[in-house]
Amino acid sequence: MEQFLTPEFWVAVGQIIMIDILLGGDNAVVIALACRKLPAHQRTKGILWGTAGAIALRVVLIFFALTLLAIPFLKLAGAALLVWIGVKLLAPDPEDDHGNIQASDKLLAAVKTIIVADLVMSIDNVIAIAGAAQGASDHHQMPLVIFGLLVSIPIIVWGSQLVIKLMDRFPMIITLGGMLLGWIAGTMVLSDPALVSPDTLAWMPKIAPVGDALKYGAGVAGALLVLALGKWMLARQQSAAA
Repeated sequence: MEQFLTPEFWVAVGQIIMIDILLGGDNAVVIALACRKLPAHQRTKGILWGTAGAIALRVVLIFFALTLLAIPFLKLAGAALLVWIGVKLLAPDPEDDHGNIQASDKLLAAVKTIIVADLVMSIDNVIAIAGAAQGASDHHQMPLVIFGLLVSIPIIVWGSQLVIKLMDRFPMIITLGGMLLGWIAGTMVLSDPALVSPDTLAWMPKIAPVGDALKYGAGVAGALLVLALGKWMLARQQSAAA
């Protein structure tokens, strides 16, 4: 029980909620588009069942992601992917759209659309949340993931418009979110079994015991890398548009 009262646990919870809000805007759009043709009395059911199915599927995916991250070099690959996701958050592709989301006037069809679309679109969430969960005790990673996702569900489903307006009004929120992903990527690198476990690939040189200074330094480096790449890509996009 004491593990749930540690600062590391609640910092990781906050990271998961912020990640799911920042990367969950697409999910809110998918839910709206998939349910737009449902009769009014079924729309709420479609939103709730579709969201529940999508979240349950995501929990399963994150469970496998946490397991796979114990394989050497996969955390390095995950960190690189997180950096890319953070950069795309700061410099989104202007051609991204949701025109291929099919609406249906049947409840089960709409729920299926939400779940399938969320499966396709949630790779970024899964990797980012699995990375954030590394900050908690190994024995409490899945409870942490489930708790963070449950807290973020009502924010995404019922508060998505408010969140979007806040992001439009305060772009710094998106910048900080991208840098958070870079921070998680930097700290994730330092926990890859290939670099820290003496029993894994013993022929490889290992990082000395990771202290707080090294951990924070790697996090800051990852955050600054995302910020620099994001600003550079955004400048290129603006130059090309001009």
